[in-house]
Amino acid sequence: MDLSIIILNYKSQGLTKQSLKGIELLKPNMEFETIVVDNNSGDGTAEMVRDEFPWAKLIASSENRGYAAGNNLGIKASTGKYIMIMNPDIAIMNNSLEVLYRYMEEHPKVGLCGPRLINPDGSVQASCRTFQTPGILLYRRTPLGRLPFARKILRHHMMLDWDHGSNQPVDWMIGACFFVRREAMEKVGLLDERFFLYMEDLDWCRRFWQSGYEVHYVADAEMVHYHQRLSAENPGLSGVFSYGTRIHIKSAIRYFAKYFGDKQAIRPPTHDNIPQ
Repeated sequence: MDLSIIILNYKSQGLTKQSLKGIELLKPNMEFETIVVDNNSGDGTAEMVRDEFPWAKLIASSENRGYAAGNNLGIKASTGKYIMIMNPDIAIMNNSLEVLYRYMEEHPKVGLCGPRLINPDGSVQASCRTFQTPGILLYRRTPLGRLPFARKILRHHMMLDWDHGSNQPVDWMIGACFFVRREAMEKVGLLDERFFLYMEDLDWCRRFWQSGYEVHYVADAEMVHYHQRLSAENPGLSGVFSYGTRIHIKSAIRYFAKYFGDKQAIRPPTHDNIPQ
């Protein structure tokens, strides 16, 4: 099996249906399997997959344990040489699966990569980041982020001035779509289930780098991402009261506690991750 595609659903029946229809129409030029994990949505997704897409494997979880645990269920059931985990709000474009597969075959040091994500209007999403620090979290979540020096730091963190048109190594990418080498994952480990939502993508990319594998952004592969992040930026104290922000902060505390005092280099220094 060349590729296992894992789609994690939580109350997104319509998007999941469109994702499966897209895969069905694309007919990727490789041996692949599709696994849908339903995180106890209760929205009829499991029944829809059984009835309309019998070629897809269905895992109906009895509880919603979050992003990491849900995707891990799919990974454990997969058999592909490569694993692609994708949100249901991702639309696979043209031959992007073949491009990612070929890229991984040609770059054996890469353990995890991701495509260029674009918005429905065709603009490029800022899907790459530099490694997060407590200061960056503070600037993103408080009025301090409006100060000129903080705006410059956040702009660098979001890589807004970076060339999103070329394939390059990056610190990490948002977890909307990851293409993973199984051999590397078996060394790195599964997604950390201590993170219910958010920071698990940052944590996974960090662990790939620390295990001797590279993380790459592959601009040659393009996919549309329709999602507006639940923890969308809402600077100021009012943002703390939003559900998404509270989850994000809780996950961030767990992340920084996990790596507190860790002296191991996160990734080898390159021209890409040195602040200008």
